[in-house]
Amino acid sequence: MMHPPSLVEIRQAAERIKPYAHRTPVLTCQAIDEMVGNQLFFKCENLQKVGAFKFRGACNTVLSLSEAEAAKGVATHSSGNHAQAIALAARMRNIPAYIVMPENSPEVKKRAVAGYGAEITFCKPTLQARETTLAAIVEKTGATFIHPYNDYRVICGQATAVLELINEVGNPDIVMTPVGGGGLLSGTALSMHYTAPQVRVIAAEPAGADDAFRSFQAGHLIPSENPQTIADGLLTSLGDKTFDIISRHVEMILTCSEDGIRQAMRTIWERMKIIVEPSCAVPLACIMEHNEQFKDQRIGIILTGGNVDLERLPWG
Repeated sequence: MMHPPSLVEIRQAAERIKPYAHRTPVLTCQAIDEMVGNQLFFKCENLQKVGAFKFRGACNTVLSLSEAEAAKGVATHSSGNHAQAIALAARMRNIPAYIVMPENSPEVKKRAVAGYGAEITFCKPTLQARETTLAAIVEKTGATFIHPYNDYRVICGQATAVLELINEVGNPDIVMTPVGGGGLLSGTALSMHYTAPQVRVIAAEPAGADDAFRSFQAGHLIPSENPQTIADGLLTSLGDKTFDIISRHVEMILTCSEDGIRQAMRTIWERMKIIVEPSCAVPLACIMEHNEQFKDQRIGIILTGGNVDLERLPWG
């Protein structure tokens, strides 16, 4: 796919992944609504296959490959959720998956990727190490590289989650997602641009990993350098494809504190009785910390993932 996905292509992706992906529930929580003074609708992609929305984009991309491409397998680098998603989608199509993972990836994610039958190569936890290790594997195997987010086929798959959300609850006033590499955010922004352009699309990001916020403000890409946050799924920088879509169709990016992320994550665990990972709690943290901007709004939130290392919970 050489261009940002059209609405037709997003709907085709929804049909393509329908037999494989869960249609995840949309949950509400009166206690949290009262806490923040808004009506929140949580699209529970933490209950998606592999425990994250990433399965949508991976599944769409793997199923879009030609037979000749698929025969050589797929390859990617990822600290976790995208790795699991590619591994499972490849297993479903019965093709090889070669995954490069930083050696400090959460154990729960390492085990899951191995469990889906992928061949894992560990590398140092730097983008350069990821990319050079991956390039060697692609050269050796001929596998198709599937970028975790800067790929229109992946963006197209991620765009399907919000279509399900609005199909279930109607158009909210605001849709929020976290932003790391921007695949989910750009897909969400495109879906809303095509179907309900009056809905405000707002992104949420940790203040300790705020490259998307700074890039958005500056009008050009500013790479992430040494990000510091417990939201391990949001450490990556935006790509050129995701930044272009976000620049056109996202209203604003808000940031939140580490304490805010912990509080929001704990609130979801305690009040909603569901497991979410820190990255997943960032939109609620932003609503709690920037509450004056959100009063009496209907807000759809994509809960992005629930892959938590239970040995390393971010509270005592």
